[in-house]
Parts: sequence; C-alpha cells; structure tokens
Amino acid sequence: MALEMKSECERCGRELFPAGPAYICSYECTWCRECTAGFEFRCPNCGGELVARPARSPDIPEARPGGDLA
Repeated sequence: MALEMKSECERCGRELFPAGPAYICSYECTWCRECTAGFEFRCPNCGGELVARPARSPDIPEARPGGDLA
C-alpha cells in the first residue's frame, strides 16, 4: 500500500507539494511545517508523533503499475 501524499495542510489549507516539506502521523494526517511546529510535533487528531513526510520525486509517476522499482 502506498503512502497517501495529501496535497494540502489539514489545518490551514496550505498547498503541499510531493517533493516539498510536510509532516505526517502514523494515520497519514498531513500538516505543513508551520502548523506542525504549533502542534509541538504531536498530531491534534490522534496525539501521535508528527514526522517529516518523505519527499516524492516529481520524475516518478504517481502510480507505478506492478510496483516495479526500475
């Protein structure tokens, strides 16, 4: 199952790009850097830790058929 790369902060609505900075909890709640700092790196939805979301290269298609890493 692929990580859901949400396109905006759940609090302020700021646009989040796949290769840009964003923070997520284990439930994939997604926040911008500024909102995350305001939450002291704790998800306001579940209380879990907010960590940097891995950046996705813009050169890689959103869905890769067959899961090939080539």
